Amino acid sequence: MSSHLKRLAAPKSWKINRKENTFTSKPRPGAHSQDMALPLGVILRDMLHYVDTAAEVTKLLHTKEVLVDGIRRHDSRLAVGLFDVITLKNINKHHRVIFDTKGRLDLCDISPTEAQVKLGKIVGKTTVSKGKTQYHLHDGKNILSTKQAKVGDTFVLALPSLEVKEILPLKPGMLVFLVQGKHSTDVGALKEVKGKEATYIIDKKEVGTSKKYLFVVGDKKPVITLA
Repeated sequence: MSSHLKRLAAPKSWKINRKENTFTSKPRPGAHSQDMALPLGVILRDMLHYVDTAAEVTKLLHTKEVLVDGIRRHDSRLAVGLFDVITLKNINKHHRVIFDTKGRLDLCDISPTEAQVKLGKIVGKTTVSKGKTQYHLHDGKNILSTKQAKVGDTFVLALPSLEVKEILPLKPGMLVFLVQGKHSTDVGALKEVKGKEATYIIDKKEVGTSKKYLFVVGDKKPVITLA
């Protein structure tokens, strides 16, 4: 399988210059789907502009100063997706992967304190022993915990330990972020969930959407920076 793809054929969610060069890197298969993730090297070179070439990306990663979710990474094709945290220790810079207003993957600067926190949506769970449940998160992480939570709820995780600091339940009144659909990037207060459908309120208007597009991000205000 090729490690490259043509820039013009790259997913629409990628915020890159498509006419600058013919090819770009392809993310290695992982927890995030290709249209919901960017290769780490592309982020460092084409979006953050810390380096200018692929060779410089490799050199930077070999310094062991680049962290994703608090863990040192050296693979330029590592798939980095929604709400992942990228840290460059040597210059004390921290960035979170978010969506821009057009639904493309983008980056925002965050503080060192916020860089120690990540949100993980529960997309599945398995009972592994009495009193313990393994929760499967949207980014491929698996959390073993005695805490009780439901599919659709969100864990507030400490990085890099992945300790569950708080549970944001999928229930009326909570703030939800739309990760897909025509209302992608909306942030509103959840009104109700009925089966596979949901309704939220934004700018005093009720909007209907699919339950699977909801990502709980806080109570009165978002736990993390979203723009």
